[in-house]
Amino acid sequence: MAERIRIQKAIAHSGLMSRRAAEEAMEAGRVLLNGRSVVMGDRVDPEIDVLTVDGAPIPVAADLETHLLYKPVGVISTADDDRGRQTVVDLVPSEHRLYPVGRLDADSEGLILVSNDGELTNRVTHPAFGITKKYLVEVTGRPGQGVIRALTEGVQLDDGPARAESARVVDTRPDRTLVEVVMVEGRNREVRRMFSTLGHEVTRLVRTAIGSLTDPSLKPGESRRLSATEIHRLLGRP
Repeated sequence: MAERIRIQKAIAHSGLMSRRAAEEAMEAGRVLLNGRSVVMGDRVDPEIDVLTVDGAPIPVAADLETHLLYKPVGVISTADDDRGRQTVVDLVPSEHRLYPVGRLDADSEGLILVSNDGELTNRVTHPAFGITKKYLVEVTGRPGQGVIRALTEGVQLDDGPARAESARVVDTRPDRTLVEVVMVEGRNREVRRMFSTLGHEVTRLVRTAIGSLTDPSLKPGESRRLSATEIHRLLGRP
């Protein structure tokens, strides 16, 4: 039998709400354990019990964890690599088996999530949930308004059309331009291929935000574990 944990702790760990909000929900009778009302001090067994808040079951596995990592250039966005290259999982200290949430190609850098939470992974990576990813993209030349408009209206790639949620020029220099691009999809090298199709090669690509998550203090190779509040905001849970 798994270690039984306090119900308010289990709810907070799931990212649904803070521990204080969980206690208030328990007092209001909104929390059920195996279909029965709970009281403060009750505990849940993650392996056999069913815990619901407002009728919706929530994950209570005690070993779920999610980290925000700044992936350096050259690191691979996989759990392991048969060529012996360093992976994002290598950079995140944990006692559990973790996996990258989505992808960020080896030539790119910036924020990526590493997690063992399957529900979170599905919600962040599936376009249907609309969680955006923001990038700062350095490209050759000076893309005009026609190029910026094409990014948001759609670019035809060899694996189908691709479209940015938004795009804007943030800095222009004689030989290169910095463009902020917001995407929902995350196909292989999608942003790079969009710019290439429009005549501008990407010389640097940095992911700066995943939904509500951003952390300018993280340096390449650094990571930190997400709080329950951050997970709650990322997934847009009420």
